[in-house]
Amino acid sequence: MRHSETVHQQFRFELARKIIHLSSVSIAIIYCFITRELALLLLIPLFSGFLLVDLLKNFIPSLARWYHNTFDPMLREHELSKGIPQLNGATFITFSALLLILFFPKVIAITCFSLVAISDTMAALVGRKFGKHPIGEKSIEGSLAFLLSALVIVAIMPGLDLFAGIITAFVATVVEALSLKINDYKIDDNLTIPLSSALVCHLYYLFLLPHKLPLLDSCP
Repeated sequence: MRHSETVHQQFRFELARKIIHLSSVSIAIIYCFITRELALLLLIPLFSGFLLVDLLKNFIPSLARWYHNTFDPMLREHELSKGIPQLNGATFITFSALLLILFFPKVIAITCFSLVAISDTMAALVGRKFGKHPIGEKSIEGSLAFLLSALVIVAIMPGLDLFAGIITAFVATVVEALSLKINDYKIDDNLTIPLSSALVCHLYYLFLLPHKLPLLDSCP
């Protein structure tokens, strides 16, 4: 297979992966209209199902064959590792949604989950298609796509202080550009992007706008 055909096929697989990834923004949209308790009631079994399949595929050969035959073209290199068992992106993104809903005000949770669902998708597609200037494992073009889309998200997010949103967008961009590892275990950015940006945004409100914190518990 020629190089151009290989690159085109890789982009198609990335596009399919990111279309699925982008659909996760429905979690943020739905959460805007339901209570925290109902959101947890829906997310806990969803996350548990993804986690169970992720774990059992390491021990049940028939499940492993089905899993790899179905999803291998869309999985990252570290997700295919034969060494340390790795969880896939779907498990991490539902886990991050669960943690955001558990520990952060609703507006912050929705904002930061939207960043990983939308901006991370933009970064991956732009970086894969147009990335010419690498920074670590990512590209400057992809990071710029992340930042610009993140700034749009925080600017239109109802109830979010604009300066807090801008800081949150920059933090998320920096974290997305990094590849964090503990020994040989890669920490998935579906977890690091939303949690780090949510933490910074929450701290901003705690120290600078504590009187506005109660306003973040519901969508305007």
